[in-house]
Amino acid sequence: MIEFIMNRQVENAQLDLAFGFVQYTNRNIFLTGKAGTGKTTFLKDLRAVSPKRMIVVAPTGVAAINAGGVTIHSFFQIGFGPQIPVRYLPAVQERSTTGQGSNGEVKRFSRDKISIMRSLDLLVIDEISMVRADLLDAIDDVLRRFRRNSKPFGGVQLLMIGDMQQLAPVAKDDEWEILSPYYKSVYFFSSLALQSTDFVSIELKHIYRQRDEQFISLLNRVRENKADLETLNELNKRYVPDFNPDNSEGYIILTTHNNQAHELNRAKLGELKSAPMSFDAEIEGDFPQYNYPTEPQLVIKIGAQVMFVKNDPGIPRLFFNGKIGIVSGLVDGKIYVKCAGDDKPIAVEPLKWENIKYTIDETSREIKEEVIGVFTQYPLKLAWAITIHKSQGLTFDRAIIDAKSAFAFGQVYVALSRCRTLEGLVLSAPIPPRAIRSDVIISGFSHDISENQPDEATLDISRNRYQQQLLNELFDFKELSRRLSSGRRLAVEHAGSLTDDLVAHIRRLAEVSGSQIESVGDKFRAQLQRMVAETSDPDIEKNPLLQERIRKAAGYFTDILRKELIAPLKSIEVESDNKQVKKTVRESMEIALTDAELMFAGINACKEGFILKQVLDARGKAMVDASVSQKIRAKDKTEHIGNADPMLVKALRQWRSEMAAEMEADLAAILPQKVLLRIAEVKPATLRALRQINGFGAQRAKKYGKILVELIDNFVDDSLRKPHEDSEMEPENGALLSLTQLTSINLFLEGKSIDEITAIRSLARTTICDHLAVGVGVGMIDIHKLVDDALIDRMAVYFEKHPESTLTDARASIGQDVDYSDLRYYQSYLRRRQL
Repeated sequence: MIEFIMNRQVENAQLDLAFGFVQYTNRNIFLTGKAGTGKTTFLKDLRAVSPKRMIVVAPTGVAAINAGGVTIHSFFQIGFGPQIPVRYLPAVQERSTTGQGSNGEVKRFSRDKISIMRSLDLLVIDEISMVRADLLDAIDDVLRRFRRNSKPFGGVQLLMIGDMQQLAPVAKDDEWEILSPYYKSVYFFSSLALQSTDFVSIELKHIYRQRDEQFISLLNRVRENKADLETLNELNKRYVPDFNPDNSEGYIILTTHNNQAHELNRAKLGELKSAPMSFDAEIEGDFPQYNYPTEPQLVIKIGAQVMFVKNDPGIPRLFFNGKIGIVSGLVDGKIYVKCAGDDKPIAVEPLKWENIKYTIDETSREIKEEVIGVFTQYPLKLAWAITIHKSQGLTFDRAIIDAKSAFAFGQVYVALSRCRTLEGLVLSAPIPPRAIRSDVIISGFSHDISENQPDEATLDISRNRYQQQLLNELFDFKELSRRLSSGRRLAVEHAGSLTDDLVAHIRRLAEVSGSQIESVGDKFRAQLQRMVAETSDPDIEKNPLLQERIRKAAGYFTDILRKELIAPLKSIEVESDNKQVKKTVRESMEIALTDAELMFAGINACKEGFILKQVLDARGKAMVDASVSQKIRAKDKTEHIGNADPMLVKALRQWRSEMAAEMEADLAAILPQKVLLRIAEVKPATLRALRQINGFGAQRAKKYGKILVELIDNFVDDSLRKPHEDSEMEPENGALLSLTQLTSINLFLEGKSIDEITAIRSLARTTICDHLAVGVGVGMIDIHKLVDDALIDRMAVYFEKHPESTLTDARASIGQDVDYSDLRYYQSYLRRRQL
């Protein structure tokens, strides 16, 4: 945190606390404080040293430009009308992540934007006081859907910055009529998503803008709705009738409406006898008009009162946003402005404002800001008058406040708090009692904040809880197992449209995930919880005993995830005649692969110990990699047809297409994909052999048998369909085996071990074992050559009592020394005996 503190000249315990909650916890944070307490500076410093992957958004274009971010509506692609909180309505079913908004409209999100949302750790919302509750819930909806995370805001941490005593969000009567059934108020803290979280509010106390203690006390009373008659009388002492200062004194008038400010500036400019000077902004790239930070055409005269609208980027800083001065000259393209208290005029040159968008750096995979537009103009505007709304965030030495109009909630406080001192404040009319009213809802919320301020102890508890929660998530494989189980159900349900090998492959992945990964993960998490409960130091990063246990677990899980899930999932290619089945099963497997890769990344970051920032970095980059990988897989994917002859597959498909066109029939009605691939794999040379292909049938044999046998004959190599010439064993009942199965079986019959066959064939051990199980099932391999007699006896006893048992249940009952391959051998053996 030292780097953060070094960016400030004055130590501030609340700012340090706020940074601690951002860096070390996942709690949502509302950072508030009176005008001048350093909220804007905190955001600037945070953007420079952010410990997390973050973006900044704001409710308006100008606020976003000033905060160095983007607008809420543009990034999350949310409309400007009322947003019904559909997620919180009764009987709402889970929706997909295709981008359908809360009001039903379909939005297309770029891949970069989706990657950013999925890899995001921290979302900063500036000027939160102007954000409506329904808009915050719309953000929640988008994040949950695209992050595939049911937690509020999709598990992203929020940092909300603003002062609720300043300008409120706008909800017209007709809009509130729509929203009022769902919300207690329009304010952000009425968001249903936010209310479901344990967000922490931190109030900044140290005021940098004002130094006058009496003035600070008066402002506090106005802000907190405690302004009594004495307060009003003190403020109204600053009422000066017919006050008409000289231009050199640098007073600015704060008005309630734009047209008032515009007319005052126009009239004052017209009184000057000097010639007008006009300067047009240079606008490059994408910079919408509603985001312009100042007027695109600046018209001034010598003697005009102007205000700087941007901080000086140079050193030393000669001006700041809100500084008032008088135009004294124009030389060589520089406007000279003389400010009270300065020895000499400031030479002002055009400055740049940047419009950005967030993208992903292809090399570092970090979130980066890409400049898409530039607005270049002199950082000046006429400043005899300005609206209270546009004065938010500015500081003036001298100001005249037009308080006779009926102000909206909070406007008097905003206007008064723009001044550094009470002496620099002049009222053009006395402040009426009705003008200093404040919203009772806001007053109540502000009171709760003041009474429930967090401290260092709260931060410590929150940090430790976050570490434990993150570790628990890292080793919680329930969702991964659920996805694979769902994939298994899909595969079984549509087995007729899929290959047998694919269905078996998906079954096996679901079994491995449940028995070897999820169950072990659950035990480890329970062990961790016990160790944390028993330790005297709950800070996991500093606990050597916990760290050693985590390192060992990381080694185990990364190995099994890589070998038993990720590699097999990457090898899967779904083929089916049914396009919807193909799409659904493929998407199911791709989501499972993405989840497995993300879990691997987080756990892999713990192989040298658990460090919060390293885990977050690894998971964030893995999110981006997953999106890129899906894009590559979708673009470069080649069809996997198992052991089928690719040329024969092509020829069979061409024949099938011609027949389907001729007979005006579906492809599957001519020859199902599953059957086609089996034919291309087995290459039956006779009509009898063709009939034995499961699913081919007598009718197809009668219609197409001779044609197909002739077609296949062009691709047949008889030696490939026969068992090893030295083998005296042949499949029982004329069973047809694939070439790859026969190859593995023959190598085993030659005396090769399973490990040797795995090395020779460059296939996974589980695949070789499956081939040998087929050999047992067709009577080519004696089960006693694969499994010892004692284990066969144990399995026999169990399966006699539990003939319908799953392999997972069988292994749990028989013993962990039983391998899944042993169980498959025995099941094949049983099936053969039952024939």
